Amino acid sequence: MDVKIELIHVPVTDVDRAKAFYVDRCGFNADHDQRVSDTLRFVQVTPPGSACSIAFGEGMGGTIEPGSLDVIQAVIPDADAALEQLRAAGVDAQGVDEQAWGRFVTFADPDGNRWTLQQLPDWSQQAQ
Repeated sequence: MDVKIELIHVPVTDVDRAKAFYVDRCGFNADHDQRVSDTLRFVQVTPPGSACSIAFGEGMGGTIEPGSLDVIQAVIPDADAALEQLRAAGVDAQGVDEQAWGRFVTFADPDGNRWTLQQLPDWSQQAQ
């Protein structure tokens, strides 16, 4: 059985602020922003190159409090470049944390949902 994770819900308090942060500061693609009714709005954005998007909105239900999500991790090709790009866009990014299993950059959205970006080690160099 193949399983592909394609959408993660991120709880936010202000949809417009979250959309501006992810699109304007983090460079995510704005895929979808639909107000279905007076009580339901669905926004989907995708990091460049990712097969998995994030969604947030109004009236979408869920039990996770905004700002409590701290388990989003994505792989990036270059931690130094990611840190520089995020900081240049005004994101308070932390890093680069050097570990044997990768190089890490972390940041939080305006609600405090935390992201970890990991540059994988060059495993081919370690085999030599």
